[in-house]
Formats: sequence, C-alpha cells, structure tokens
Amino acid sequence: MARIAVIGAGMGAMATAARLAVAGHQVTVYERGSTYGGSVGRYERGGFAFDTGPGLLHLPAVYRDLFVKTGKRPLEDCVDLVQVDPAVRHVLADGTAVTLPGGSRGAAAAVLDQAFGAGAGERWNAVLGRARDAWNATRRPLLEEPLRPDWQVLGADPYPALRGSGLLRRRPPTLAEVADRELGGELGELLAARVRAYGVDPATAPASAAVLPYMEQTFGSWYARGGMRALATAVYERCLERKVAFVFDTPVREVLERDGRAAGLLLADGSDAAADHVVCAVDPRQLRVPLPDGGVPARGPGVAGRITLLLALRGARPADAVHRTLVHSPTAQLTVLRPDDPAVRPDADHEAVTVSALCGPGGAPAPRAQELLDLAARAVPGLRERLLWTHERTPADIEADTGAQGGAVPPPALAGAGGAMLYPANTTALPGLFLAGGWAHPGGGLAHAGMTGALVAGLIVEGAGFRGSQ
Repeated sequence: MARIAVIGAGMGAMATAARLAVAGHQVTVYERGSTYGGSVGRYERGGFAFDTGPGLLHLPAVYRDLFVKTGKRPLEDCVDLVQVDPAVRHVLADGTAVTLPGGSRGAAAAVLDQAFGAGAGERWNAVLGRARDAWNATRRPLLEEPLRPDWQVLGADPYPALRGSGLLRRRPPTLAEVADRELGGELGELLAARVRAYGVDPATAPASAAVLPYMEQTFGSWYARGGMRALATAVYERCLERKVAFVFDTPVREVLERDGRAAGLLLADGSDAAADHVVCAVDPRQLRVPLPDGGVPARGPGVAGRITLLLALRGARPADAVHRTLVHSPTAQLTVLRPDDPAVRPDADHEAVTVSALCGPGGAPAPRAQELLDLAARAVPGLRERLLWTHERTPADIEADTGAQGGAVPPPALAGAGGAMLYPANTTALPGLFLAGGWAHPGGGLAHAGMTGALVAGLIVEGAGFRGSQ
C-alpha cells in the first residue's frame, strides 16, 4: 500500500483518488478551497440554485466506468442523469431559430433541410460522418491511453477533408474553412458555434474539432437533476466510501523531492505531507511542475475564460423552452441554459437561467452584463420583465475558486494543429509525480478530466507499459 497525495479536489482529482483507493492505496486529497468539485460549483440564493461551471455532461460512459470500477452502486443509482432533448436551439443573428433534436441523424437532417433548403441535412451529416472517422482514428490515443512518447504524430489532422478545395495541397483546413466550404453560410455557422462553445476558436482550430459536435450527437448531452453539482457530490461520496481523506483550506506550496523522486508536499503553513506518489490535479504552472524536455508544454496563453450571469426569473418556465440555446451575434456567442428542474427554483412560478460567453485570451473581449442580457432576451422572451435579480461571475471569480490563471477554462485535447491543442502527459520529469485534471492529457471538460483518473491510476498501479505508455 502506497501513500498518495493528490493536489486539488476537482473532478479529475477525485476520479483519480477513487480509483487509487479501490486499488488499496492510502489517498489524501489537499484542496486550497473549502469544498470539492473544482469548477463544478454551485450558487444558491432565495430558493434558486445554479451551476457555476459545466452545465452538461457529454460522454457519460467515463463516469459510468468510474462507478463500476470503484463500488457496487452504478452511476445511475447515485445521480439522476437525463438526456437533453432537443439537443440544442440556435438563434441566428437574423433572429431565425433552429432547434435540433437529439439522438436522430434523420430528424436533425429534416430540420436543417427545412431551415436552410434541400440538401442541408445531407451536407451536415456528411461532415459529422467525416468527424466520426477522425474520432475513430484518435479516440484511443487522445482519450483512452496515456499520451504517447511520439506525441508529434498527433499533430497531423485526422479529419478527411474534401478534396478539390486546394487547401490540402498547402495545409490541412481549419474548422472555420470546413464550415464554410463543406456546409456554407448559416449552416456552417451552426458547426462553428458548437465548437466555439467549448472555448475553441474555429478560425485557428484544426478540422478535427468537428469531433466535438459529433460526440454530442452520438453520445448525447446529459444533465444531472439538481444541477451538475450533484455529479461532483456523487464522486466525492464515492471517494469517502473508499476511505479517501480530504484536507480542505490547505494550499500546497510545492512538491517535495527526495533521492530524485517525488516525496510529498510542502503545505502553505510550512508543514510537510509525506507521500510515495504525488498527483498534481491543478494547472501545473501553479506549482512549476517539471515537465519532460521535448514534451507538450503546459497550456496557458490563448485559453479563454468565461463570464456568466445567473438570472432569477419570475414566471413559470414555458413548456416549449429548450434546455440549451446558442445565441449567435457578430460580437459574442451566448450559451443559455434553462433546465426543467424543480430542484433549482423556489417553485413552479419561477425559473433559474444561466447565460455565459467566452472572453479573454483566445476568446472575444469580455462583454458587459448589459450586452449579455440583450442577447439572452433573444432566447428568453420577456426576460427583462421577468427578471428578479442577477449575479455575475467573471474569470476573476473562477481564478479565486480554482486557481486557474486568468480564470481560463481548458478545452478538450484535439489532434492536428501541429500538436498545439494537446496537453502535457500524465507522467512528468520527476519520477513519482503525475498530472491529472483538465490541464493534463486528455484536457478539459467533465468527461476528459474524469478520464485522467483512469490514466493516472493505471500508470501508478500497473506502471510503465500501461496501455502502451512506454
């Protein structure tokens, strides 16, 4: 049995801790804040409750596997997960609304044909079909396996772009060019918007970013009743069942080294916490973690943050309201979440709505609250007349809660772009020190951060050679 110290109590950290504990190790989690969950937070006021981080889960199989491997009760016994349908509504700049159903390529194609003309649905499904090929080519190395030593091979874009555009002779196309050349017009903007919602800029992203909407369409978008914080609570409780110890309000100053390997933590109060292995599940730049020479550098500049408004509304949620709406605008793209969930509102005569937009490095300039409200009103008719109060969360609030520099929100890793959208490997230059969470391979998002738990636990328990990691 090894002593393992985990830095941070986010989703990736807890997924790692639970898997290591069930393997028989003594695991202690050190968290700078007063609670668990990292970015998966919650804000409550006057009977209203809001998620302050991710509002939906894509690829739920990651957490189903976590619960199967760490205890007797499956995920569905611990969290009430429901699939969102319709999947998303787009409100275009001219006011046109396009509502895409979930789970049916044929139904989505019919909607797109009606909105954009005959053949639009076929072009959309063809792009996602090529995205499926990219997903099949990269699913294992980008999600299910440790980052390969020859990670540079993932710098090639696996998206099989159409020939005849001329781009393939010079360079692979960007996602924006795929949207323009293979879809065109507002239909192309639907693809770009779905990718932009992850914090990925279509103008610079590889065409392989099309795997993100492909994942949504194939595996669905899922919401946890009571808010996504309920998922974080379920993972935390699973950790407690496995005897993981949590030490809150305890910042870590640095990773201790002895005899050329990680030996524990130096805490902010000056005390030591000895360990046989250390898992850093926060941005490695915070602790100057030694990454391997020639490896993927830590992600930093160019990662956008989010500005979010939490809206308490009077009046019942309309029956035709959609859980997620993307509002398109020349100056900003807004995500509007309207969960049909009695647990997040004081009663049936009120509604809790969350609106957010990207800002900062790699994103648009931070929009003001007034602009966000104006855009949100395009998705929520009568919003201003119904508004009781608002609560604003800025990137500075995210940084205060999670420690992420500039409040940056990491997107998932993607193949292509010469490897610029990859994350550091789960192993480091210091033996015994590992990386988990959204700032390590395979990157940000609930599913990807959760997958780091399987990768790091496998590397510690099985050692070199786990899933081809040598």
